[in-house]
Amino acid sequence: MAVRIRLTRVGATKQPAYRIVVTDSRNARDSRAIETIGHYNPRTEPVEFVVDVEKVKSWLAKGAQPSDTMSRLLQAAGVLPKVERKAAPVAK
Repeated sequence: MAVRIRLTRVGATKQPAYRIVVTDSRNARDSRAIETIGHYNPRTEPVEFVVDVEKVKSWLAKGAQPSDTMSRLLQAAGVLPKVERKAAPVAK
């Protein structure tokens, strides 16, 4: 079973908020999660990002893989080390 740390959408129409969940990668975006470990609200000022760091580290140690978006958010929060991205080559 491939376990992922990713976002699941909650909230009203056109007013998204997200839960940070640990789930099987084969499940649908808003389906049942193994565990909820935080929440993220990009619509507030400043952006609200709350995560249980101990649970994230525990799941990462067990082999869970963060999604691309979660990797970026966890790096910004200082949970994961920053990784430099390479710019895509420009076509001529």
